Formats: sequence, C-alpha cells, structure tokens
Amino acid sequence: MRDILILISFIFFTAKSFGQDIQFSQFYAAPLYLNPAFAGSAEMTRVGVNFRNQWPGLDQTFIAYSAYVDHFIEGKNSGLGLVVNGSFETLSNLANNEVGLMYAYRVRLGGNSYLRLGAQGSFATRSAAFDDVILSAQLDIDRGVVMPGPGAPGFEDRTRSFLDLHSGILFYSEKIWLGLAGHHINRPEVSYLEGGMDPLAIRYSAHGGIRFDLPRGFINDYVNNTRQERYISFAFNYRRQGLFDQLDLGTELFFDPIVLGLWYRGIPTRIGLPNNEALIALIGFSFDNGMDIGYSYDFTLSSLGWRNSGGAHEISLRYNFINQLWKPENRNRLPIFQY
Repeated sequence: MRDILILISFIFFTAKSFGQDIQFSQFYAAPLYLNPAFAGSAEMTRVGVNFRNQWPGLDQTFIAYSAYVDHFIEGKNSGLGLVVNGSFETLSNLANNEVGLMYAYRVRLGGNSYLRLGAQGSFATRSAAFDDVILSAQLDIDRGVVMPGPGAPGFEDRTRSFLDLHSGILFYSEKIWLGLAGHHINRPEVSYLEGGMDPLAIRYSAHGGIRFDLPRGFINDYVNNTRQERYISFAFNYRRQGLFDQLDLGTELFFDPIVLGLWYRGIPTRIGLPNNEALIALIGFSFDNGMDIGYSYDFTLSSLGWRNSGGAHEISLRYNFINQLWKPENRNRLPIFQY
C-alpha cells in the first residue's frame, strides 16, 4: 500500500510538472531564472550554474538545472543576460529546455533607491515518452497493485517547440528589495494532441526581503586582523501558476565568508490540499576571488515522507569577475547575498 501511495504522489507531481515550472530552493542563486530584472544586478560580469536532484530516494526522480551569464553596462544603466534552463523527469522521460536572452534597464529613483525593468525572450522545447506512464485508472488502491491495461496514448510527434516571453520589475535600496515577475505571458501552446488547446499557465511570482547589518568582527588571517562583514536577512518568494501556489519564507545569516540559511516552503493556512512541502537547510561560502558556492537540502514535510523521497539536493556555483570593480564606491548592488 505504501508503494502505491508513493506512486500516486509521484504521478500527481508529474501531472503538475506538465503545467508547472521547476523550482529552486536557492532561488536567489538562480537570479535570471527568478526574474529577468535581475540581469546585470551584480553590476559586474558573472556566470553561474544551479543543479537540483529532487526525490533521489524514489525509483523515479526529477532533475533540474539553470546556467546563466550576465553583464552590466555602466554607461547605459543596462544589464544583458543569457540563461539556459532545463529539467528532466524519469517517469515519462519528460524534458523541458529553454534558452533565453534578456535585457534590464536601471532607473534611479533618488538617493540609493533604484528600479529595474526586465524582459526576456526564449526558445523552448518540451518532449516526452509516454510508453511507460501509468494512468490513475490502472491503480487499485484497495489491493495496492497496478492493473494491466493500456497506458498513455502514443504520439508521432513527441516534441513541442515554442517562443516564450517573460518580464519583471525589481525595486531595491540599501536595505530592502521587492520584485514582481510574470513568466509565459504569451501563454504558449504545449499540448501534444493535434489541434489541442493546452496553453501554458502564466507563472506569477513576488519576492523580496530586508537586510540588517550586524556589528563587524575581526578575522585573523595569520598576517593581520581584517574586518569581517556580518548581516542577517529575512526574505520570501511567492509563486502561483494555474491552480498551484507556494510560498518560501526564510532567513540567512552571513558572516564572511560563510552564509547559513533556514527556509520553509508551504502555505500551512491554506484550505484544501495540504501544502507543507519542505524545510530547507543551507550553507554557502563566498571567497575573495569572486567564487560563491552553495549547498542546500530539502527535508520533505509532505505526505510523501522524507525517508521515502530522500528529500532534495541542490548545488549552486557562481563566479563574479570582481576585477571589474575598479570603482567599488560607485556600486549600487542589491542588498542580497543571493543565496
């Protein structure tokens, strides 16, 4: 019976994956995936990659990645970005891939407050193999078995290609930030059926937070004592797509060069289906040479269970070309460590 329940949960997740985008626990470490307005937000050139392995304890898993590069043109107050996103789900061999170009413009509102406006155009593909998919009609819950019978229908063309459009806006000052983004605003058609009507639902997201600086300490580097930057931040990320929504709430403590974070994903007060998904622990390192490394683990809180699912592992790598900061006093970067 337990195996059948796990299978049902995974099928439910797979059904959602057809209409839902991938998610990252370290969403600020995948800034261009989160919001096109983040393009150039580091005010230098940076490259990064994110990798997520969800539910490794099951026979069927879900893999996702995002790789990006962006650059800030100081004289034009503009940011340019290139992002490659992808995911693969082994139950139906469902693969989503996207290559996107984005542009963001920075407007100074006064003092140290800024507004960034971003837009993105992408070429995306979606492919699947339905031969081994088990439909809900084949499940006998009372006996805990899978009944024989025809699976999902086959399709001659198992790949869909389409143009995808995204946009976003981002406000930030020295201590706070708030962003809004809309993905798939053109609602591309993703149905595998000839003449089918299955437009991809728009993904809306709102994200923001506040940062509090802590008293600086000293680090003994065996030559002399250097000042240590320390701060704590509280942030959120709300997403809604179709009938599904989620909220991430958390805090991160940065004491150079280490960042520690704790996040909760879910909406516990929601009426209806339970939406308590995961508790997320994070550790990261920021090195003086511009390299940032982060690792997080999701402890599953849903009925699927942590021991059954194996949680989720996520790794982020980012390199900032800090040698471009020849005038660091002129930087107007976001007050986020971006893990």
